[in-house]
Amino acid sequence: MKRADAGFTLLEVIVALAILSLAVVAAIQGFAQGLRLLKLAGDHQRAMLLADEKAREVVDPEEGREQGTEGNFRWERQTTVIPAPDLVPTVGVPRWRIYEIDVRVFWDERRQVEVNMLRTMPLTVVATTPTTPTPGSRPATPGTPPVPAPR
Repeated sequence: MKRADAGFTLLEVIVALAILSLAVVAAIQGFAQGLRLLKLAGDHQRAMLLADEKAREVVDPEEGREQGTEGNFRWERQTTVIPAPDLVPTVGVPRWRIYEIDVRVFWDERRQVEVNMLRTMPLTVVATTPTTPTPGSRPATPGTPPVPAPR
């Protein structure tokens, strides 16, 4: 048998297997990195949804700090009143107040997301007139003065 008909040499087979094993190892590492990134993206998305939920659940804001945990996540919420001199009418008391709501969500010891939101809230106006009607008067409709009862 001639050398050309004998097939591959042992050295050629070993080199081919080494190249193939390097390609397989690189492919496995690529898949593992993809899975790690997929988990990180999922955690980031869940943290953003939690931060958005905690920022939007503030119905009647009060200045201060709150914190809590939910699953593997830890959150902090800071509510601050923002001075807004442009919203103060020239006569009377301000009718609006601006609040800044900052929410941070932490996980995996060094990962965090933050959501900042500004919210305007109307101030509750306390009535300065008596709420009990005088005897003999009928209740007024909005925009009309009370009419005394006929004598």
